[in-house]
Amino acid sequence: MTEAESLREQGAGLVFRLMQLEDIPAILVIEREAFTMPWTEEAFRNELTHNHFAKYMVMELNGYIIGYAGMWAIVDEAHVTNIALLEAYRGRKWGERLLDELMQTAAYLGMNSITLEVRVSNEIAQNLYRKKGFRSAGTRKGYYSDNREDALIMWADLPDYVEPGNREGSVD
Repeated sequence: MTEAESLREQGAGLVFRLMQLEDIPAILVIEREAFTMPWTEEAFRNELTHNHFAKYMVMELNGYIIGYAGMWAIVDEAHVTNIALLEAYRGRKWGERLLDELMQTAAYLGMNSITLEVRVSNEIAQNLYRKKGFRSAGTRKGYYSDNREDALIMWADLPDYVEPGNREGSVD
């Protein structure tokens, strides 16, 4: 079996489901590993319990949470709040699968477009977003409070976005 076939086989066990309060400790591990300014437990708890625009999902492999993504669904636009994968699982195109699932969910919920901010220095993420149809729409100067780095604003259209997913449960 080639390495690519092995990764595909491993990826077959990925499950996407709604994030729940009991998932927060595992999400915080991913947050601390992925971001210089990670969200707090309270921030996630508030998103899941008080923000009716918020939609969050986790990506599991063999029952372990290895990634998550979130967005706010407002009128007909999805605003990505965060998307992250444990470092040990990067480089397998699973972040792409997670983004696919988030975009498919946004389209399912009736969103016409999706937007996000990404650090101007994060070329790896920008390349993934461009691959998925995102285009640059400006910058937010000094957006990131840890180092005042600018954020690139990116948008993509969703109406034609249809890709089969491995959905367990509903995300609405």
